[in-house]
Amino acid sequence: TMSLNSSARLNEENAQGPKRNTGCLESLELQTPSSFQDNPLQQLQLASQEVLEKAKKSGRSKCPRCNSSRMFYCYTCFVPVETVPTKEIPTVKLPLKIDIIKHPNETDGKSTAVHAKLLAPDDVTIYKYPCIPEYEEKRHEIALIFPGPNSVSVKDIALHLQKYTKKGVCASDDDCSREPLLKQAKIEPEAEKNPSECISSSRNEGTRLKKIIFIDSTWNQTNKIITDERLQGLLQIELKTRKTCFWRHQKGKPDTYLSTIEAIYYFLVDYHQEILKESYKGQYDNLLFFFSFMHTLIKDAKCCAGKE
Repeated sequence: TMSLNSSARLNEENAQGPKRNTGCLESLELQTPSSFQDNPLQQLQLASQEVLEKAKKSGRSKCPRCNSSRMFYCYTCFVPVETVPTKEIPTVKLPLKIDIIKHPNETDGKSTAVHAKLLAPDDVTIYKYPCIPEYEEKRHEIALIFPGPNSVSVKDIALHLQKYTKKGVCASDDDCSREPLLKQAKIEPEAEKNPSECISSSRNEGTRLKKIIFIDSTWNQTNKIITDERLQGLLQIELKTRKTCFWRHQKGKPDTYLSTIEAIYYFLVDYHQEILKESYKGQYDNLLFFFSFMHTLIKDAKCCAGKE
């Protein structure tokens, strides 16, 4: 029942799908499509998507770095295309750092992980497996979003991370079934901590979480990454069950398998409320800036084509 980033990837094929239905989409723009009424993303507090509307009408454009022809953004350079000025794209500040580990066999153009890098460039780093950081020395301040027998809920992060810090290996008294670490993780003295590096530690006693790791791959491909020795022993976190809105949902998998960007967004919403103890007022909604636009675009195209 765990919500997980699974096959959530934005590809060029889908980006071009609406383009092949241009005439239909133009007619839809003259009215309010019924699909907007039941769009689960319609309550988001988003920046104006007018820039994306203009880019959609003008079609594909060049990446300012590699000159490749793309729609909206370049998924290899992590930058908007020439018809989408960077200044018109919202920037989201996150309360902690995020590492995304991408499966090597995943097509770049299918990944919604790119959205996170585009919209929160200062806080998100994407790695292509097997090139990932060594996390052993900082296990006391890092967690992995992944389901498992030892996974804990977001609201229990503080408790378990505190035990993690004390023990160095186990996240709880009975959680010693994991592969033992080669050595106990170092614990930085409080005096050496930079408050700006960890908003959570300054707002919630006992919480030292600085970084969250997400795996960007299909569900069937996660085993190769999750079994990597560099990820063993990390505190694992599960999300509350939510249903995906992704248009390329993995066939045969439950609708609680989220896209990568959805998983990041929902984790941050839970973290903001459960750990930072603050009311959520849309602070991270713009992480779904591209996702929500594509969702509406493709949903309308399918409706127009009589597929829904």
